Amino acid sequence: MDLSQFDYRLPPESIAQEPLADRAASRLLVLRLREQRWEDRIFRDFPEFLRPGDCLVLNDSKVFPSRLFGRRSGVHSLPVGKKNPKRREYLSGEVEVLLLRPVSEDAKTWEALVHPGRKMRMAERVQFGGVEAEIVGRGEYGERTLRFHTDREIYELLQAIGHVPLPPYIKRPDTAEDRTRYQTVFARETGSVAAPTAGLHFTTEILDECRRAGAEIAYVTLHVGLGTFQPVRGEELHSERFEITPENARKIDAAKRVVAVGTTSVRAVESRKLGRSGETDLFIRPGFQFQATGAMLTNFHLPQSSLLMLVCAFAGRELVLSAYGHAVEAGYRFYSYGDCMLMV
Repeated sequence: MDLSQFDYRLPPESIAQEPLADRAASRLLVLRLREQRWEDRIFRDFPEFLRPGDCLVLNDSKVFPSRLFGRRSGVHSLPVGKKNPKRREYLSGEVEVLLLRPVSEDAKTWEALVHPGRKMRMAERVQFGGVEAEIVGRGEYGERTLRFHTDREIYELLQAIGHVPLPPYIKRPDTAEDRTRYQTVFARETGSVAAPTAGLHFTTEILDECRRAGAEIAYVTLHVGLGTFQPVRGEELHSERFEITPENARKIDAAKRVVAVGTTSVRAVESRKLGRSGETDLFIRPGFQFQATGAMLTNFHLPQSSLLMLVCAFAGRELVLSAYGHAVEAGYRFYSYGDCMLMV
């Protein structure tokens, strides 16, 4: 696959660093697929595009404070000497960990990304403010497996020591406000390490307007994991956990049109349609035949990413990249805390 076909120019100043004071004040770029054109709107107009018989599908996965800052214990340090004059520095070296998903029933063992990864070998230990974790495994693409040595319930512990996992293109530390704003108003099921960002624009009032427009609302749960952070490698994506309850499945199946909010919702409904359950590694790219999704709301995505490929598969690469070019020139705000695009 030629990734350069999914590239575009984005000046750094176009990347939103803060959320807007009003969630629903974001701009909305509407792509009219039949007419092959777009129009500039605001997100408050979104309910106008819904009609009776629609089912609005939202991902209710909840972000948890999965970013940890600690210090190495230096289990594998060389002794102080001419070959290692900076051992004390090594022992206190800073480590950043992004927990991805639990891999044990007690949720004490996790798949994670670790920086700096090169020095974090098997059996190395990291201290997080009095709580210790040990490296017990290594993955194919450099991810690590960590085991926490604690009697505390892990999600309670993370609320105390964890940070909001803001994406690396947001060049600032997380704040108390991010715990609310990097979370949808309908988030219920804990498990994501990145927000399903298309849902960040909704308020309870906007959801009420969607219902008044005649749309049914259904929820899926897809926990965002490593696939969001990995570059595209060949034909596979890292699998992510998802669930659609029978009640929500009935709503989706009964709809005249499924309006999916975010690429995560698209992956969930399309994976179910293909007979998958529990986990999905579905890689949606141009050539994919959509079975369930009739319209899509999404934020703007990174160049050469699997998420941009999904959007191009739905709306056509040339139209999408032309619309992205317009969004850049028109001053739209990009990525997680940025504006959004509706494809109908």
